[in-house]
Amino acid sequence: MYDGFYNLNQKPFQLSADPDFFFQSTVHKRALAYMHYGLTQGEGFVLVIGSPGTGKTMLVKSLIKNLNKDKLLIGVMMTSQVGPEDTLRMAASTFGFKFTLSDKASLLTGFERFIVEKAREGRRLLLIVDEAQNLPKQSLEELRMLTNLDVNGHPVFQVFLIGQTELKRTIYSADMEQLKQRIVSTFQLDPLDVEETREYILFRLQTAGWQGKPEFGVGVFEAIHQFTGGIPRRINTLCDRLMLFGYLEELGLIDEQSVNRVIVEVKEEMLLEGGDESRPEDLPLHSTHSRNSEDMDLETRIGRLEDLVTNLRSTINKERALLRKAILLQLDMDPVYDDTSSSE
Repeated sequence: MYDGFYNLNQKPFQLSADPDFFFQSTVHKRALAYMHYGLTQGEGFVLVIGSPGTGKTMLVKSLIKNLNKDKLLIGVMMTSQVGPEDTLRMAASTFGFKFTLSDKASLLTGFERFIVEKAREGRRLLLIVDEAQNLPKQSLEELRMLTNLDVNGHPVFQVFLIGQTELKRTIYSADMEQLKQRIVSTFQLDPLDVEETREYILFRLQTAGWQGKPEFGVGVFEAIHQFTGGIPRRINTLCDRLMLFGYLEELGLIDEQSVNRVIVEVKEEMLLEGGDESRPEDLPLHSTHSRNSEDMDLETRIGRLEDLVTNLRSTINKERALLRKAILLQLDMDPVYDDTSSSE
């Protein structure tokens, strides 16, 4: 809805990883450089580690977009808790390898033959495993064995492991020494700083066709960074809500007060849902020292509940206004009656 109000070509803060919206922050440019360096080595494992929402999937899609598909056969595998045999099946299927026999020995033999055939055609295989922290150690070992394949002394199978911080702990544990020795490059994705948060938001707006409406007041980007911690996915979520708020309130200028109002709504929803992102200072206080402190705590909690109900009513009214606008917009686009017809 707000994209039309602000004359945007598309929604700027969608959560899907669209490479057109890839913002090359300092940390993401360095991550790409490490990944390209790993590709030049042509063997082993490349690790990219980052907390949820730091842009790992976006990084992968941006990398793939610019790779030479004539020289590389690329498979992308989204993992879950799967055992070694299922890992092999998933890996093989990402490259289009069709297997008829289900036993592990036949699967492995056929897949290895497939890899060698592609190498002789001039293409080596690159397997990119997203959410790799979910892979058990035995599954990682199966992938390590595939990286040992070579044709005339040249490696033909390489693996990029993209995952959250626990992946690094798994790989660097004492019983994973052989895999650890096969790592050619590792990079840790960090959140954006305040200035890059501002540049990130403006870049996404400009990519979506932003022409300066809405304007952003002093302190807006600092407030967004403080609440989101510079995590791109959190920035997208908050900014999407902020733009919707600006549309409902018909704002030409979004100021720090607007940001804080949206943040309050988001925090209240987190409290209602019992979300993991709720921070201690956002939650009701508890005390058992005295009867007075218990009464005060009860009064505080009641006050917070009353504020919550008030804000929920405000949110419902805004949603009703949004629904009315949507209905009116639809009526303007598709009139029910055709007044142009004339009777004979």
